[in-house]
Amino acid sequence: MITKNLSAASTKPIILGVLRQGRSYGYLIIKKVKELSGGQLEWSDGMLYPVLHRLEKEGLVQSNWTLSDDSRPRKYYEITAAGKEELIAEQQQWLEVNAVLDKIWNPKPTKA
Repeated sequence: MITKNLSAASTKPIILGVLRQGRSYGYLIIKKVKELSGGQLEWSDGMLYPVLHRLEKEGLVQSNWTLSDDSRPRKYYEITAAGKEELIAEQQQWLEVNAVLDKIWNPKPTKA
């Protein structure tokens, strides 16, 4: 299981990445993240919605209410152009962190 600290640090790029694949609503985002992580990330409503609201305030996602097939209103979220740019920046940062970790965990043999 991934720790809460690492899970919290990765919510923004994960949510933006999921929404880049298409608009979605909260439960479906939670389900998709659990599926993609092989169950290693299990988000709750209480964790997801504050992040979605913050991303919306930052202009990275937008939302609208839609009636679903069962006539129940659902709030759908989609990534904005600013969100797509932010996702690119987030991807770069995570790749840089990963490169550092890779160098630490898999050091190249030094030449004698």
